Amino acid sequence: MFPADELVVDARHLSRRFGSFVAVRDVSLQVRRGEIFGVLGPNGAGKSTALRMLCGVLDPTGGQAIVVGHDVARQPERVKAKIGYMTQSFSLYADLTVAENIRFYASLYGLEGATRRRRIDVVMHQSELAPRAGQLAAELSGGWKQRLALACATIHAPPLLFLDEPTAGVDPLSRREFWERIHELAAAGTTIVVTTHYMDEAERCHRLAFIFRGEVFDSGRPGDIVERAGLAIAEFEVDDVEQATALLQSLPGVEECAHYGHVLRLAVHGGPDVLAGARDHLARAGLAVRDARQARATVEDAFVAMVRRERRA
Repeated sequence: MFPADELVVDARHLSRRFGSFVAVRDVSLQVRRGEIFGVLGPNGAGKSTALRMLCGVLDPTGGQAIVVGHDVARQPERVKAKIGYMTQSFSLYADLTVAENIRFYASLYGLEGATRRRRIDVVMHQSELAPRAGQLAAELSGGWKQRLALACATIHAPPLLFLDEPTAGVDPLSRREFWERIHELAAAGTTIVVTTHYMDEAERCHRLAFIFRGEVFDSGRPGDIVERAGLAIAEFEVDDVEQATALLQSLPGVEECAHYGHVLRLAVHGGPDVLAGARDHLARAGLAVRDARQARATVEDAFVAMVRRERRA
């Protein structure tokens, strides 16, 4: 294991303005070596702007960030040389082959001679791209484009990897295989900061930060964040889902009623008595409940509750 206090990212009170618009208001993040750190937030929350500052692409308006040992404002080029960056949109060269793209990025990062050849062989093998070496990047499916992008981002074996919505538009199998590779990289010591809208992916991170309106509203391990949300979850199988929803939404402390076919998923604040209370409420209204059960609160439940609470405020 790596030292618990070895910070690869240490950002304190970062802010970024574009004229009168405040994109990032106050973001502090500490990420340790070998961690997979997830950044969640609705569209426009400031996630991508925060990542660009940590990459040395955007200068902070306020605050400070030390990334891989360098100040992002005063030493951005040193930061860029020691990180990998992968965006949600395919940003490689479509008219080059798989091998040509990887060789180009190896040269871009200054790899030469035997080191260059070894790293190309390693990433081609790890990403299983060798059989497709001569195929044009434009001809690859979404999952294979993703593999190629990750191979190019890690060709120089960076200690820190930034992934901005890396699995957007990729099929579920490719997403799972991608995350297996991410955990392999982390186990070998690579630190990974990833933004995602997929809540099942968020639960695969070691720690998370919720960003909303340019600020960090909560951070920590996924289980701790879910526990702090204080939600109790129940699922009901009912025939008249619409009427059941209208009835349950009138109960005190109800956060959400969500439909999953004939299953109604209820999230409330106030403890585990939700199941009995909600079922009794439906029975008094004459609605038949074919099944009722407690369910586990998820990161998605905590995330949605946080965003709705802040929007109401």
